Amino acid sequence: MTTITSTRRASARWVPFALIALSLVPAITGSLRLTGLAGGPALMPVDSRIDASPLPVIVHIAIVIPYALLGALQFSSRLRQRHPGWHRTAGRVLVPLALGVALSGMWITLTYPLKPGSGVLLYDIRLVVGTTMAASVVLGFAAIRRGDVPRHRAWMTRTYALALGAGTQVFTGAFGPALVGTSVLAHDLTMGAAWAINLAVAEVAIRRGSRRPVRARARVTASGDATT
Repeated sequence: MTTITSTRRASARWVPFALIALSLVPAITGSLRLTGLAGGPALMPVDSRIDASPLPVIVHIAIVIPYALLGALQFSSRLRQRHPGWHRTAGRVLVPLALGVALSGMWITLTYPLKPGSGVLLYDIRLVVGTTMAASVVLGFAAIRRGDVPRHRAWMTRTYALALGAGTQVFTGAFGPALVGTSVLAHDLTMGAAWAINLAVAEVAIRRGSRRPVRARARVTASGDATT
């Protein structure tokens, strides 16, 4: 049991680094896009939609990069335990950033015409994701105001998972066409699968986390029974 627990703790230490790595590709591409929009070298493919109305993309990228990088550190149990004040301070910054990510994502969806190769399904998925993310932020904030830490962590975990959809889309976009084809519907499903995968992983993490206190209490009770 001790070996299993030690292994889980060791693997958990890598979670923030894995999340940062997942967010690096969209962070880099977003930074390159901002560089081009600011008058620097055009290192990203030309997108006439963005060139015609760059503000939604600028706002979204400027918010999502710090949210993704700072948010990853919130999953460090060691950082939470050693610096609880920092965790709370970072959380106060991340809540408005998360809302900004959700709302600016929907702003992009509602402002720009469909990208060639994308269909109405992906348009609808993006609106559902943005709405769900915004609702998760509000529910997570309400939970911590009540002092309900487990529900707060669960809702904020779901929020972060949805925000990192672009990172997972790097992989679903790379392997999806070989699995489901290159039609518009296949593309939409491939992109939508990224959010589904992230949410599935988040739910597994939430369930595992919710069982730990129960197991800990069970071990304490068992040891107490043995000594009485």
